[in-house]
Amino acid sequence: MELTGRPDGPGLGAPPALVDLVELAAGVVDRRSGGRAAVDGLALLGERAALGNLTRRGTTSCGGSTRLVRTADSWLAVSLARPDDVAALGAWLCIDVPADDPWPAVVRMAAESDAATLDERAALLGLPIAALGSVGPPATAATAATAATAAIAATAATAPAGPAFGLPIDAACLREGAGSPHSIEGASVVDMSSLWAGPLCGQLLAAAGAKVVKVESSARPDGARHGPPAFFDLMNGPKLSVALDLATPAGRRDLQRLIDAADVVIESARPRALEQMGIVAANLLRRPAGPGAGSQVWASITSHGRGPGRGERVGFGDVAAVAGGLVARDDEGPCFLADAVTDPVAGLVAAAAVLEALAVGGRWLLDVAMAPLAAAVAGPAFGVDGLPAQPPRARQVVRAAPPLGSDTDTVLRGLPA
Repeated sequence: MELTGRPDGPGLGAPPALVDLVELAAGVVDRRSGGRAAVDGLALLGERAALGNLTRRGTTSCGGSTRLVRTADSWLAVSLARPDDVAALGAWLCIDVPADDPWPAVVRMAAESDAATLDERAALLGLPIAALGSVGPPATAATAATAATAAIAATAATAPAGPAFGLPIDAACLREGAGSPHSIEGASVVDMSSLWAGPLCGQLLAAAGAKVVKVESSARPDGARHGPPAFFDLMNGPKLSVALDLATPAGRRDLQRLIDAADVVIESARPRALEQMGIVAANLLRRPAGPGAGSQVWASITSHGRGPGRGERVGFGDVAAVAGGLVARDDEGPCFLADAVTDPVAGLVAAAAVLEALAVGGRWLLDVAMAPLAAAVAGPAFGVDGLPAQPPRARQVVRAAPPLGSDTDTVLRGLPA
């Protein structure tokens, strides 16, 4: 509640379902890692704020780049974290928008239109903008009964199977019996993700005993490198660093070699971005078992998911939370709940899902979609009157993250030819 509410008002609580989910996922990570990666799940939600000295700001996100904007009939989350997003506002609003101070024009034009129209137009332009409550919960939640006997999926989305603990994710068991249970200790993990959710998943797997290689584009490295250094170190300190020029055939070949040798892949790109490089998760997972047969578990962490009509949507943690309706409310209306809450929740859930899928065995495509995840736990908050506010806190940074690409040569030399 320290990070939720108006800056000049009382702290607000979170939905009980969110607390339950975080505690459930943290329990799975603890159990499946043999206690090596045990964490306080709720404390994870405030780590970036603790290390970046962020506070609650009501209808402005803790990080400052996203705002809740009133429309004629509802609310929108609008993120202007990237210069390209500011440049596209004119096309979105059909007016000239001053680049030096775009918010007055955004507020004025949003008030004259309905949220659904603005949401649809933003999606077409690839803008991280979403209408409040515009996304529903995920289609499936996995159960142990189907995990061991799932039929081979004809497509990545058709098998009604998933890990055994029932977290709200979409999961497909892509090849029945293709792979026995696998321990995370010593497993090879390729982490192609960026910012917060995916890197947190990779950090938790490293704490559990995996060998994690962080893979970045040499031209466009992880944007979190420009944020609080301590936060980047916390998320990426225990990983090796590989940088590849993905615009070249050699760079794409090396990325494919890394994926082929991995037990787990974590990525946070829209599916089309990888497909343009010839990397299709479902196809790789369906290859025959054996050396170089592809990953056992592929964790895809995106704002809206991999399915039709969702895979090209853009949204950061605060935007995805609003899309799923995961906000706090008071007499003035909605405000942001915590700091980019769906990022750490999705990272924790993804880590739990990977650990559970490895324990079950087989080949898994885990679709961890932040907006549907938010929708699954959205609802009225518990009361916090009289409860002491706990300031955000972060785990101790054990080691600094390696410089970009410092392990590239060593890691590539260790791969099969």
